Amino acid sequence: MSSREVVVLSVGGVRFVTRASTLRQFPESRLARMLNDDDREFKLVNGEFFVDRDGALFSYIMDFLRTLQVSLPTDFSDYQRLQREAEFYGLCPLADLLSQEHLLKPRLEILEVRFSLQEMQAFFRVFCSCSTTIEALAEQITVFTGQQSGQGWNSPFPSQKPLVPLPLERHSHHDLVFQCGTEYSAGDQFVARYVSIKPDNRKLINGTNVLGLLLDTLLRDGFRLISTRTVASEEKVECYSFERMKRAAGLTIMVNQTPGSSGVAQARRSQVQKGK
Repeated sequence: MSSREVVVLSVGGVRFVTRASTLRQFPESRLARMLNDDDREFKLVNGEFFVDRDGALFSYIMDFLRTLQVSLPTDFSDYQRLQREAEFYGLCPLADLLSQEHLLKPRLEILEVRFSLQEMQAFFRVFCSCSTTIEALAEQITVFTGQQSGQGWNSPFPSQKPLVPLPLERHSHHDLVFQCGTEYSAGDQFVARYVSIKPDNRKLINGTNVLGLLLDTLLRDGFRLISTRTVASEEKVECYSFERMKRAAGLTIMVNQTPGSSGVAQARRSQVQKGK
């Protein structure tokens, strides 16, 4: 069988087709030895290797062999069973990683939006337990400022005057602050602040409109609204709380491997998939 390139396995009744080179990723594993007829646990029946193990979990084993990454669904919970399967197949690097469930389990991410109206201005503060989410939002949100004469809250965007983008306030890695609306400057001049949130191209000055767009953006990004409350009725501060299950930087764990070795059980974190 050592010269055969395409290999068919039947694991618990589930059929898998792969390359022999994929099964040899870890030469000391039982799957690699199987190709040399060195393991009687794997029986060759009608040209297919049969093994009486869990076929559903073996799909994760195959994904690991093909990519050298551990990528599990958000709702995955069978860490111990998958670890036993990895141990059965002699994949020690995978078994070692699965023993560190804290790296692989999804995390509950909490986000809070505070919104207040004060005369012709609206103030926003967004706090999140995950700093990467705040970084992503900071890239999506842009505040533009410019001056206009004798116009108020609902005035149209003054396209004839150039607007200047303003940096968002960042009090920490976990929050950002911005505002929109108009405020009195001098004479009949007003300073206007408009907010744009990608991928929407509009520049909005009305605080209620900006709030609606921000909440819609968070819902599309996988957050779930769990509560709304008034924090300070005198100041009209409203608080919107969200949560979502998200894999942090441990979503995919890479295994460092040297040619001809059985793999080094050392993990490094890869980039997070946006919004997942």
